[in-house]
Amino acid sequence: MNQQLGKPGEFPFTRGVYRDMYRSRLWTMRQYAGFGNAEESNRRYRYLLSQGTTGLSVAFDLPTQMGFDSDHPMASGEVGRVGVAISSLADMEVLFREIPLQGVSTSMTINSTAGILLAYYALVAERQGASRRKLTGTIQNDILKEYIARGTYIYPPRPAMRLITDIFAWAGREMPEWNTISISGYHIREAGSTATQELAFTFANAIAYIEAAIQAGLPVDSFAPRLSFFFNSHNDFLEEIAKFRAARRIYANLMRGRFGAADPRSTMLRFHVQTAGSTLTAQQPDVNIVRTAVQALAAVLGGAQSLHTNSRDEALALPTEESARIALRTQQIIASESGVTNTADPVGGSEAIEALTDSIEKGVLDYLGRIDAMGGTLAAIEAGYIQGEIQNAAYEYQREIESGKRIVVGVNRFQQEERAVPTFHLDPGLERSQVESLRQVRASRSPSAVAEKLAALDEAARGTANLMPPILEAAGVYATVGEISDSLRRVFGEHRESR
Repeated sequence: MNQQLGKPGEFPFTRGVYRDMYRSRLWTMRQYAGFGNAEESNRRYRYLLSQGTTGLSVAFDLPTQMGFDSDHPMASGEVGRVGVAISSLADMEVLFREIPLQGVSTSMTINSTAGILLAYYALVAERQGASRRKLTGTIQNDILKEYIARGTYIYPPRPAMRLITDIFAWAGREMPEWNTISISGYHIREAGSTATQELAFTFANAIAYIEAAIQAGLPVDSFAPRLSFFFNSHNDFLEEIAKFRAARRIYANLMRGRFGAADPRSTMLRFHVQTAGSTLTAQQPDVNIVRTAVQALAAVLGGAQSLHTNSRDEALALPTEESARIALRTQQIIASESGVTNTADPVGGSEAIEALTDSIEKGVLDYLGRIDAMGGTLAAIEAGYIQGEIQNAAYEYQREIESGKRIVVGVNRFQQEERAVPTFHLDPGLERSQVESLRQVRASRSPSAVAEKLAALDEAARGTANLMPPILEAAGVYATVGEISDSLRRVFGEHRESR
């Protein structure tokens, strides 16, 4: 075995961030869920917890992600479609009803409105009797990848970065166990990037966040231990394992060498993985169970701290309860029956794995050098460089499928006549119910208190004060996602993508 590899739990953590890895503690088994209104989603969360899920992962609908209330004209037809609709603290109270938040780790996939949703979550937990300081979980809060690959941005990049560093500073004092960002390569990969590009552009974003926080006066070791990452596990089994190992090594050297991090926790890359939604096929959906199992095993052999497995029917609709249960059982079989958890880094020393790890590391460092030479991540995004690299990779991938060079079972090889499969159907009445409940919230709250708190937020946004305290104050008097977002829109403006 290569003696330079070291051992699991030792810098630069190629072989894992913990010495014993899963022998002492399994990864958190999350199942990403959320649809319709808070009541329906709460029912699904409690079902998943009853089936053995060890962490919640919340999907929000597009209006919530974009800072629109459920009754806004822009929200029409999208309420509760791709996630749960949350318009105010009242919705958050229902979403986590009968779920003790001090005893469960919650991940929230939210970016532009992350500060608002974090405020709602903290308030719900406190009203349950929990301590803010003991809450565990993650908000995605990764706005740069929205400009690159996903599109749920509201404000221009620079004020958006202010919101992120304000969350770092506030949560570092108030919610010290909370992961304040999950820097996401997942969506970069879903947009069509290669494995190397996924890491390179994710770390380019990480560098930008760290630099912004340092420029805002935060010492690197005051926030770096709470940074986390979110990666994709795609189809190439060995490449994905090597990607995760390379990621840890790159990050450890980056934090120590570039940023001078002294706290060992600042150099440990901890990450959540989701299996690749873009690889799921509408054709022969049961075959997706196999794809997901292979991808999940790669994530485990790569040393993930948290994992979500996609359901077989997600290329067709939101997952049914049965499909979500099978996806969870996939993780449980890997954990309990496969034997791979009995050894820390069981693939370490494999010539194929180590060569791929080295190759990916080199490719990532080459990209980071190019982005630095352009003036950094924001400059590269504003120039369209990162977006163009992803688009070119996506085009090449699709061309390989269409030419038959890349085989996709059931799509361009091994087809069969399709049969109808039962899928989940969202009740259209849930949108009407959500809008009505929002109107009741507005009617029952104090208009003067809301106006006062929103005015204080407006004043803070025009100055340099941390924005989280006034956001929390507004959230506490039932100001809505749309109202708080609009206050910031008036000060910061809205981002418009250049054509």
